[in-house]
Amino acid sequence: MSTRMFIKISTKMSRKTRNTFAYVCLLSFSFFFPATLAAQQPSSPYSAVPADAAKQANPVKPTPESLERARKWWKLDCVMCHGDNGDGKGSLAADMKLKISDLTDPATLKDHTDGEIFYVIKKGHQDMPPEGDRVKVEENWDLVNYVRSLSKGKTEAAKP
Repeated sequence: MSTRMFIKISTKMSRKTRNTFAYVCLLSFSFFFPATLAAQQPSSPYSAVPADAAKQANPVKPTPESLERARKWWKLDCVMCHGDNGDGKGSLAADMKLKISDLTDPATLKDHTDGEIFYVIKKGHQDMPPEGDRVKVEENWDLVNYVRSLSKGKTEAAKP
């Protein structure tokens, strides 16, 4: 895309849309080369998680307070791709035509440890940007609890 075309497109957008557009462009560029390398190396999506990180136990109990703290972060950073209920149908994911895992499906995370989920939230994965140090360690564990809670409704609804 030429600079002239970018400027023409961006002047017709609202500030929020422009910021989202710039963020998406930056993400697309920064993920182009790693995605190419990953495509050449077939592996499990979670194979990049170090073994010691995967074994890490969640020290935060999934209390209502933990889930409420996480919900604030979820609404701020995650809902745009993962959707409000975690079904992977967020507006940005739809706009970018991303295939996001359905976290409401109990099978999605059943073979993954809390340590793996913690690591992916902190470090990012494929098109998902990392939370890094923006989120405190305890808040990151809150998010693990929250992500796990998203599939609970379907599991409980399926029970006779």
